[in-house]
Amino acid sequence: MDIRIAALLGMGLVAGAGAASAAVTVHYVQPERFTDLPRAPWQRTQALDDFRKHFETLGAALPPGQDLAIDVLDIDLVGREEPNGLGSDELRIMRGGADWPAMRLRYTLSEGGKVVASGTAQLSDKGYADHINTYPRDARWPYEMQMIDEWWKKTFGAPRR
Repeated sequence: MDIRIAALLGMGLVAGAGAASAAVTVHYVQPERFTDLPRAPWQRTQALDDFRKHFETLGAALPPGQDLAIDVLDIDLVGREEPNGLGSDELRIMRGGADWPAMRLRYTLSEGGKVVASGTAQLSDKGYADHINTYPRDARWPYEMQMIDEWWKKTFGAPRR
């Protein structure tokens, strides 16, 4: 078989599979006004990319043909950034008090172009320091990811892995 024909057939199969699979789109609404994100621009971008990828990973478990649109309205990361005294990056200090992670979002789940579920959600984990986190301690945003997972489970059911 000609290599070009094989490539075209492969692209067609991938495109066909994409049409049947679930899709998650994440939009950040005025992220410059979010309550708490890292101060360094590259760290802000990294954090938003990490959250988008996490929602997309969870969304892969949605039934084929369902699409989820998420508008993130606010993010308040766990802890607070404080100067580290060495003149480089800030340190995020977690004291286990009123510094829990929180996120506010709006979502719409559709199937075949029809809305099957929608709403707003206020995610928070006030007890983040008191329970076991399933993410490694050196992972970026482990408390926020755990909080998102809990909301996902309550809203859409446990993700299939």
